[in-house]
Amino acid sequence: MCPGKVEEGTKACVDATKNQLLLKNEPTRAPCSIEEVQLTVATTDDPSLPCLTFRTLVLGTLANVVLTVTNTFFSYRSEPLHVSAIAVQIMALPLGRLMSRLLPGEPIGFPLIPRRFSLNPGPFNVKEHVLITIFANTGSGAMGAMLVNVVKAFYKQRLDFVPAILFVLATQIMGYGSAGLYRKLLVEPAQMWWPHTLVNVSLFRTLHEKEEKRTLSRVQFFCICLVASFAYYVLPGYLFSSLTTISVACILYPRSVTAQQVGSGLRGLGVGSFSLDWATISAFRGSPLGVPFFALANAAVGFVFYLYVIIPITYWFNVYDARKFPIFSSKSFADNGSPFDIHRVVNHDLTLNPKAYEGYSQLHLSILYAMTNAMGFAVIGAAITHVVLFHGKDIVQGSRAAFRDKTQDIHTQLMQTYKPVPQKWFWILLSVSLVLSIVGTEVYKDQLQLPWWGVLLGFVLATAFALPFGVLVATANQAPGINVLSEMVMGYIMPEKPVANICFRIYGSSNLMHTISFLSDFKLGHYMKIPPRTMFIVQVWGSILSALVCLGTTWYLLDAIPNICNPALLPPGSPWTCPNDSVQFTASVIWGLIGPSSTFGTRGIYGKLNWFFVIGIFAPVPIYIAVKVFPKATWLKWVNMPIILIGGLTMPPASPVNNVMWLSVGMFFNGFIFRRHKTWWKRYNYLLSAALDTGTAFMGLLLWVCFDQGLGTLEWWGNQGDHCPLAHCPTAAGISIKGCPVF
Repeated sequence: MCPGKVEEGTKACVDATKNQLLLKNEPTRAPCSIEEVQLTVATTDDPSLPCLTFRTLVLGTLANVVLTVTNTFFSYRSEPLHVSAIAVQIMALPLGRLMSRLLPGEPIGFPLIPRRFSLNPGPFNVKEHVLITIFANTGSGAMGAMLVNVVKAFYKQRLDFVPAILFVLATQIMGYGSAGLYRKLLVEPAQMWWPHTLVNVSLFRTLHEKEEKRTLSRVQFFCICLVASFAYYVLPGYLFSSLTTISVACILYPRSVTAQQVGSGLRGLGVGSFSLDWATISAFRGSPLGVPFFALANAAVGFVFYLYVIIPITYWFNVYDARKFPIFSSKSFADNGSPFDIHRVVNHDLTLNPKAYEGYSQLHLSILYAMTNAMGFAVIGAAITHVVLFHGKDIVQGSRAAFRDKTQDIHTQLMQTYKPVPQKWFWILLSVSLVLSIVGTEVYKDQLQLPWWGVLLGFVLATAFALPFGVLVATANQAPGINVLSEMVMGYIMPEKPVANICFRIYGSSNLMHTISFLSDFKLGHYMKIPPRTMFIVQVWGSILSALVCLGTTWYLLDAIPNICNPALLPPGSPWTCPNDSVQFTASVIWGLIGPSSTFGTRGIYGKLNWFFVIGIFAPVPIYIAVKVFPKATWLKWVNMPIILIGGLTMPPASPVNNVMWLSVGMFFNGFIFRRHKTWWKRYNYLLSAALDTGTAFMGLLLWVCFDQGLGTLEWWGNQGDHCPLAHCPTAAGISIKGCPVF
């Protein structure tokens, strides 16, 4: 049991009596073992605070809509700017306090509503603030909209609005329903601490708790960093965009293909490249300041070995004719090194024309993209083996204790004050989403291509991997995916049907990501002591609203911007290149249109890469044996093979400079600063992350409103990318590509 007396300033544990918890059969508390949680999360609660108020619903709905529109909009741009819920967290506080001053406090009634309630139940409180932020976080975007982008923008085929809305709604609700199944295993246990949620917790406490006056208060620090971040981003965001990626080798050797392949931070190996732009540092992988050091160290090992050992060896030894193609690209290619023209081999109903394909070319990939798929194979097997070996016993024991309410930390005990959400509510949501999906796929089979059983199979696949992958995110803030597995499974079952492959991938992999995202929100509510039923209402309404708004925004942009997602037809410098959807399109060609048998199967070029599945399954075993044989070597317990394999898995769409800077900045703050200046880290680390995210996002929006809407861009040397025009060139003899020398 945690002691009642604690060291001042740490607040690691408190006596349950201080929180007025009166339990007849008090469960055993788990030890307060996660130091970052001890330093960040309060261990007190005030159950009397109102939560689901008029202010919560109005500001939450507004925040959800704004965040969904913004993130959907920026997802189409070359450097996607993801506006996190932290921006809403900042803006909601003054708006909430303004409403508490202006709205009447007397109870009022509404037609058809028997109860009277107050629009203003008192001062704006932290629990309302948390709910608004969670409401907004469900507006991060609906992954189901990816189907619309790929079909309409890349394949140039018809997709009606009705099947699209059914699909997007169903996939969004399904993810939330799946999250409800794992609450007791991935939210309530103390060891499942979800590192990234501590950024939000730290900011909430800064904004709402009074603190003793010191040299620089947390609020002052946050405001200074926010203003500085906001002002600075005008440089990489508009005046000097080359600051996003500075590739030294390209500047020193402007005519050398090899130097630019090695040195380009965007389309090469990124040796010597760096960035002075927070948007680049946090793009694709989020803020590195919220990732524990051990995870960053493991990811760094994997990244260095992958990008600086495996890729150079395979490329310069011409494995799979790698030198015919760019060293780094998310596109597919023909035998002669030119981009693969899928319109030469696809029928009008989006199925493969086998004769046209045989008469055209086999499908090739850049060596980095091919090896990224191989690493994707490996990480799936490694994640399962690692969780079974290192967490299997704890999960079994923890699940028994959790379902019997026998082992609880202080935060779980505090949550016992509130009524839990009945499990049947989540089963109802799952049933509704599955029915919507099955109806949509059966009625619109000609457009979606996926049979009804594909919906069920995708759901089963996502549910099966939610536990092992959830454990990795909950303990290391690293989220592997099952993209490759879901695409391969459907590719073998239903080859030559790319839309069916995309749909199945979303029901499988994207549904898994939705589930993990909602579980993260559950943990935030858990730390902030939000009533579970209130959370349920907010998240369900937010999920539905986000799906509708995301699809509406997607539909509008695809119609409003000519040649969106087609860099060859866009004006020079146009940002509407859709990097994420471009990767998904290529994947649909590989696994769906052409099929795995002709790419990674017996008839394909990359068949031997399937052995990475086996490599991944056995990769954690030597680490596990070493831990048992050398128990005194404590550092071995921190070696995490799945995270090592994830090290380079984000490329593409992420580039080397994204990963280099993400790892460097994260290891500096969560390694050096955490160990040498722990007082500063405890007080300011997560606030710095929030301030950088928020300031960058606000200036990014302002720049778009001011300049992308008619004032144009500045044309000069500092706005010409990373100055590596030859990095995409092949180096094989006789391959002729426009703008590249012929070797």
